Amino acid sequence: MRKKKSAILEAVHETATGLHKAGVMSQVTLREFDRLCLPPIEPLEPQQIKQIRESSHVSQSVFAAILNISPSTVQKWEIGQKRPTGTALKLLHLVRKQGLDTLL
Repeated sequence: MRKKKSAILEAVHETATGLHKAGVMSQVTLREFDRLCLPPIEPLEPQQIKQIRESSHVSQSVFAAILNISPSTVQKWEIGQKRPTGTALKLLHLVRKQGLDTLL
C-alpha cells in the first residue's frame, strides 16, 4: 500500500517546483527530483498476491495472461518461490487498489 508523502517532502517538492518556475532549475532536474520523490513500492507477500487474484475471480492462467507473464510465475509468486518486482509489482498494487478492470 502506498504511503502518504511527508509534510517535509511536500515542502521540498513545492520549493523545487518554484525554483523551476523561476528558471533556476531545469525541467530535466525537476523530472529527476520528481522521480526521487516517488514513494517506494511495498513488496507483497505470497498470500497477498493470491488474495488479489482470487478477489478478481480469475484463475492463475487468466491472471498471468492479463499481466503478460507466465502462469508458472503467478504460481511461484503465490507459493513464495519468486517475488514480483518492478512493473509487475506496480501492476499488482494497481489491481489491488482499483481492480482488475483497470488493466482490461
